[in-house]
Amino acid sequence: MSTNQTHQSPEEWWSTSIIDMKPGSIRIRGYAIEELIGRVGFVEMIYLMTRGELPDLAAAKLLEAALVAAVDHGPQAPSIAAARMAMTCGVGINNAMASAINMLGDVHGGAGEQCVALLNAIAARLGGDATERHITEAVAAELAERSSGHVPGFGHRFHPIDPRAPRLLALVDAAAAEGNVSGRFAAIGRALEDALAARRGRRIPMNIDGATAVVYAELGFAPPLCRGLFVLSRSVGALAHAWEEMQSGQRNKGPIPRHLLWNYTGPPERSLPKGAR
Repeated sequence: MSTNQTHQSPEEWWSTSIIDMKPGSIRIRGYAIEELIGRVGFVEMIYLMTRGELPDLAAAKLLEAALVAAVDHGPQAPSIAAARMAMTCGVGINNAMASAINMLGDVHGGAGEQCVALLNAIAARLGGDATERHITEAVAAELAERSSGHVPGFGHRFHPIDPRAPRLLALVDAAAAEGNVSGRFAAIGRALEDALAARRGRRIPMNIDGATAVVYAELGFAPPLCRGLFVLSRSVGALAHAWEEMQSGQRNKGPIPRHLLWNYTGPPERSLPKGAR
């Protein structure tokens, strides 16, 4: 521990620009909480907390659309299944939600963050030139340097076309037409889709992770925050599924129906050698 840390007073131990609180007063980013309550929506509050300022109406609308789009995808999603199973084990609803959230990692839940990072990397290659040709070249250059063939934000194992993506992109296009966002990241996303189609000989449409990544990149969210935003969104699904499962009355519900058994792949039946202890 440094000398500076050892000599800090208790009130100096934590430092934050987010909240100022004292008896009778709570201020978030400088705003009195009583002024925010009833005047600022939850999505605007998320933006204020994470970005430091209140969003304009257009930014709030896009952020809300992205959060709404990703709330749930059914109990076949490992995180939602975990929430439902946890609920049958006698835990509280917060424990079930935590079980879901703790499963949102790089493979399940991290593609949005990864896609925002990819979009940002391509945008950095553009500089001030965002012509269609330059975007195509920047996409090709970035894909050529990727060690993995996997491109986050494209393709879906259930949906030939993810029904959420076109709607989100349409909202971004409308916002760009009104000058509220640049539209650059939507163009990069579409160029990525074209490049993947050329590479693989078939279209691999943008999915929910790619579409929300476009929204978050257009709004200027840092990639790690985007995973947090997905967690906030999917927490709504985890809450709803946990609550529904609570009403079922089932106990110790496992991943497969009780009348089924897993596929055993170990040694055949055997006995200990004679004389063994």
